[in-house]
Amino acid sequence: MEVQTISVHFINALLAGASKHSSYNEKWITKTGLSPTLLELEGTRITMSKFAQLYRVLAIELNDETPGLFSRPLRNGTLKYLCMIMLDAPDLGVALNRFRNFFRLINDDVEYKVRTCPDGLIKIELEEKNDLGLTRTWALELLLMLVQGVSSWLIERKIPFVSIAFPFTEPSHAAEYEQLYPGPVTFNQNETALYMDPVYLHEPIRKDQSVLNEFVRNAPLNWFYFSPNDRPHTHQLRHYLQNRLHENVTINDVALIQHISPRTLARHLASEGTTFQKTKDKLRRDIAIDLLNKTDTPIATIGNDLGFEDPAAFNRAFKMWTGSAPGAYRKQTILQA
Repeated sequence: MEVQTISVHFINALLAGASKHSSYNEKWITKTGLSPTLLELEGTRITMSKFAQLYRVLAIELNDETPGLFSRPLRNGTLKYLCMIMLDAPDLGVALNRFRNFFRLINDDVEYKVRTCPDGLIKIELEEKNDLGLTRTWALELLLMLVQGVSSWLIERKIPFVSIAFPFTEPSHAAEYEQLYPGPVTFNQNETALYMDPVYLHEPIRKDQSVLNEFVRNAPLNWFYFSPNDRPHTHQLRHYLQNRLHENVTINDVALIQHISPRTLARHLASEGTTFQKTKDKLRRDIAIDLLNKTDTPIATIGNDLGFEDPAAFNRAFKMWTGSAPGAYRKQTILQA
């Protein structure tokens, strides 16, 4: 599976909520193979799988599937039960109504509402009933990821939302949203909402209880939005480069394989908000972080395998990506057995 990383901001937001519990224990961080010191380093990135692992540890230890975010904890098993009552719905529209009604019973602080807009779009809105405090941004981010993740899973299709709205000012970590939400995101809006084509409400439910445990066990990793259909040229390029970084492949090489001109490939990537070099560097960054976290492979070897001519060049690039040199980063990482 292709490695994906996420800003340490989301780890720290998760911990900020969890630490509201009186039983919170910082040792749970190291239980997942993360170093508290590493989380303090500016620019640190964590693999998505590591984020999901920490989430599950906190949810289990605190008996709260939205760790510390709301006035009432969502006890372990809530997500599974929520999905169970949606599975026998005839279509997504009915399933979302059940989702809305169920959530209203278990949460006093926010309420989901499903409405048809004047332009015909369906709006899935999060209405805040109480002050969510310092973790408000993370709470709203997580709940939108939850409803989009469950909805797409139920119908076995990644729903390409027309737009996603948040009421707060664009945060410093907004660049991460491209791998969290399937559509353009706007800020400083009057609501927190997902807007989608009404055609998806008529999609039949294609999942059943035989796969429910796996879905719940992987939470929240499968709430995130990874779809090659959203940025197909970028995804295809990452996939091609995955095992060829040591070859120093150029845009001309890839264009030749795809039977298009380098200019056409560059135009395709630009339409998806990236370039050949940016895509290559993000892939190098993600693989480097994964290897530094999971292996004791020499740093010079990692750099060479990623296509850097010498260790100094790799050190400079890694420091530019994360704010720390690979050696310093690894020292703060607890290697897994």
